[in-house]
Amino acid sequence: MEQILAKPEWLKIRINANDNFSGIKQALQEHKLHTVCESAHCPNISECWNSGTATFMLMGDVCTRGCRFCAVKTGNPMKQLDRDEPRKLAAALKEIKLFDYVVLTSVNRDDLKDGGAGHFAECIREIKKEYPKMIIEVLIPDFNGSLGSLKKITDAKPDVIAHNIETVERLQRKARDIRANYGQSLNVLKNAKKINPKIFTKSSIMAGIGERDDEVIKAMKDLREIGVDILTIGQYLRPTDRHLPVMQFISPEKFRYYERKGLELGFRFVAAGPFVRSSYKAGELFLKNIINKSQ
Repeated sequence: MEQILAKPEWLKIRINANDNFSGIKQALQEHKLHTVCESAHCPNISECWNSGTATFMLMGDVCTRGCRFCAVKTGNPMKQLDRDEPRKLAAALKEIKLFDYVVLTSVNRDDLKDGGAGHFAECIREIKKEYPKMIIEVLIPDFNGSLGSLKKITDAKPDVIAHNIETVERLQRKARDIRANYGQSLNVLKNAKKINPKIFTKSSIMAGIGERDDEVIKAMKDLREIGVDILTIGQYLRPTDRHLPVMQFISPEKFRYYERKGLELGFRFVAAGPFVRSSYKAGELFLKNIINKSQ
């Protein structure tokens, strides 16, 4: 019989909604846009939306993959794309008054020849055209390892390319869709840096699905070996009873240990904590500062 762990005190959050929260929700509904904040049941949605930030999820809300940890809907989008999405995205940003840093991600679109990379790139270009000074971080799929698709993204010149390895090497099959794998994810990050060394790269690990400390450190070393700049590590929280169970709740002290180890290994920035997610405000602030300085 499956054991259900009780949430510890440090995992309690408060939901507050202000005018920014309501404004973002209204803009999303008006332009028929999606955020990963809602689709993935992010615990930081209140904090981020209240401060006027959101992570936009491109190409719909149906993913062609079925990772066991993810709350995003799985299915076949039948090659459908909203060709007007880049314009709608720029219009929504204007209404939300989000002018300095935006994060774009997407569902996996294995039904499309290039995995949707061309559409993704068009969204980046449209924002760059409307807001030349805005910093753009993209959290991209693996595009089945296609260098051509990845180059479409790098050619659109985002400032940060993120791609998540999600978990340690041993637990990849347990957590991720069979079309994803550890080596392929490392290659996405390695090739992004190879194509454009000036782009900052970033990855994320979810903790609490049965990984050991030595495996987490090994994953950190693998990421540093290919030049990844930023790392985030957060607690996995089970979206529904159909998803992967939580095996352990990681203590704040353990997260601080991971953060120290990551910095010792040479990451420019590490955010590790129970509510840390791939798109995390502290990391965005750090990136904004170093990107502005480099410019």
